[in-house]
Amino acid sequence: MAESAREELSALAAIFCGPGEWEVLSHSETDGTVFRILTKAEGLMGEDVPLELLFHLPVNYPSCLPAISVHSEHLTRAQSMTVKEKLLKQAENLLSEPMVHELVLWIQHNLRHVLNQPETGSGHEKCTFATGTTVDDGLWMTLLHLDHMRAKTKYVQTVEKWASDLQLTGRLMFMGKIILILLQGDRSNIKVPESEYLILQKTSKVDVDSSGKKCKEKMISVLFETKVQTEHKRFLAFEVKEYSSLDELQKEFETAGLKKLFSEFVLGLVK
Repeated sequence: MAESAREELSALAAIFCGPGEWEVLSHSETDGTVFRILTKAEGLMGEDVPLELLFHLPVNYPSCLPAISVHSEHLTRAQSMTVKEKLLKQAENLLSEPMVHELVLWIQHNLRHVLNQPETGSGHEKCTFATGTTVDDGLWMTLLHLDHMRAKTKYVQTVEKWASDLQLTGRLMFMGKIILILLQGDRSNIKVPESEYLILQKTSKVDVDSSGKKCKEKMISVLFETKVQTEHKRFLAFEVKEYSSLDELQKEFETAGLKKLFSEFVLGLVK
């Protein structure tokens, strides 16, 4: 990570120093840094609208745009996506220089105007990687593995809600102690590490620990991800399914055109 980005993180921690305003969620020399800022902005009626802004700074930031996620109980999903698109558009004007604080200030002063505009919902985003290539959105697929699920009913309901909110299809699959989540959807919601779904999965208190206290998911792994190919089945909905045998689970993957995926990544989970 560039020195300017490190300095920016230190400055942000000092600026957003109130209770819960700032939290670093993950840091990696290969994947960059993910952090959350809680702030408020003026809404359409002059009310304070709480905003949860999640930023993922890739390792080559600020030469690359950050990934941004916007959440608020006071905004619809479409409004949150519009705010995200406007922030990314604003970020393009600040490329190659630290920009997070500028973006937060911009939305604090402009949220009311953004919400007053017709929702664009273009559904197209771009992320520039270190190689300099630009990848357009498309239908992507990812396979996730969960180690366990203590509060199963609540956890399943939460995953179903996230899939609905992000317009993802696929399967939440249970077979013995194996728990898999197979997702299909827009690249920005699927592709790690900036995936909207994974940000929700890792930052929400979705389960409980051994003492029954609410906790975040720390034992999720990404087994596989790819752009959906012609041989892959397109799932029409998100379903929760229980399988009584490995053969039954295997047939699910084979029907979806994922026989190789099952052999390479799922069989190894069977003990």
